[in-house]
Amino acid sequence: MGDTGPSTDTMDYSAWETVIPAVLGLTAAAILAVSACFCARRLRRQNKKMNHEAAFPFQAPRPPKAVRSPSGQPPQYLKKNSPSPTTIKLPPGHLSPPEQQIQTMQNTIKYSEEHETIPKHVINGTSSEPDTLDEMTCNNEDTGKLGTIVFKLRYLTERNAITVSVVRCRGLQKQPNPDRNGVEGSNGKTQGALDPYVKLQLLPEKQHKVKTRVVRNTKNPIYDEDFTFYGLSLDELSCMSLHFVVLSFDRYSRDDVIGEVVCPLSSIDLHQIENQQVALSREIQPRSLKIKAQGRGELLISLCWQPAAARLTVVLLKARNLPRMDITNLADPYVKIYLLYNGQRIAKKKTHVKKRTLSPVFNESFAFDIPTTEGAGATLDGVSLELMLLDWDRVTKNEVIGRLELGPKGTGSALNHWKEVCNSPRRQIADWHKLRE
Repeated sequence: MGDTGPSTDTMDYSAWETVIPAVLGLTAAAILAVSACFCARRLRRQNKKMNHEAAFPFQAPRPPKAVRSPSGQPPQYLKKNSPSPTTIKLPPGHLSPPEQQIQTMQNTIKYSEEHETIPKHVINGTSSEPDTLDEMTCNNEDTGKLGTIVFKLRYLTERNAITVSVVRCRGLQKQPNPDRNGVEGSNGKTQGALDPYVKLQLLPEKQHKVKTRVVRNTKNPIYDEDFTFYGLSLDELSCMSLHFVVLSFDRYSRDDVIGEVVCPLSSIDLHQIENQQVALSREIQPRSLKIKAQGRGELLISLCWQPAAARLTVVLLKARNLPRMDITNLADPYVKIYLLYNGQRIAKKKTHVKKRTLSPVFNESFAFDIPTTEGAGATLDGVSLELMLLDWDRVTKNEVIGRLELGPKGTGSALNHWKEVCNSPRRQIADWHKLRE
């Protein structure tokens, strides 16, 4: 057959090749037009804003916001660009020297204890305070001091109550502990690391006992904790003292005593703390009991050996001439008794605590069963007694006043008493014994 012309498929393809470029061109033109309109509108807005600021340079101030003062004063309204309350306003045209600028910065960041009473240090003939906690810590380390405690007092007349605020401690130093050889504490920390807290009570009644929280791993803890004691008149407070004990927490044994502070309220103007809160600072003192100068006292003990029952009876009768163990010039004594067999403690007894006395009367009897061996009668061979007189204390670790050993290894009156008891069975034999360290 002859050629009839181009086919229909070829004609359709040619038409699409003509339409597609036209559509793409129109789409690109529309996108460019929209972008140009957006940019032009944005430029107009920026120009309008700049012209408005140039015509009206002063804008309306923002409403002031109330700022609460940290010292408890009424709220102050601070306006924008207002001078700082701690700066000194100078006459126009005068510039503050660098010294005044530095002083202004120090006043701004200074700890908010405006009326704090802190021991002064004389430097070049003028009294001044250590500027930083590190400096105070260095001073304490050089002089062997244990640090200071800062607290505040306020008396509430309408409630018959006194509020004691434990603010902070500074430059704490732990006393050497010979039991730990000065290397590590029982909690695995070196002696330089402290977890301090403060216990507080009112003397002489030892009532109203409170304590702060533990602050971890620091020598300069900040507490800011308030304790209020109710039902106390000014006349009663004048006969009382505040007793602070600073300790370091130990998870695995008894807490370490850093030191103590006794503040007699008679030394403070109580009418002053009625009108305002007064801040005070006191140096922490070691718990040195001065037992050696006073002597450790004596114990009156009665012993009775009963071979048939294989029993040794010990009667704690009384004590005398005990040293003064606390600020009340008294003690809270009690006695622990250990039965030793071949050097090993096999039994323990203790008396009741006698409160606030230096001449306690116990009158308590204790019976110890003595071990026996087969084929031999009961004897006191290898047997001895160890006695410890202690001062009970609810706040801190009980202090050992003195010790006594009764047995074949004793000395002096203790050895003579023991021999007399062994040679005179079934007889109660009493004697006085001086306590040793």
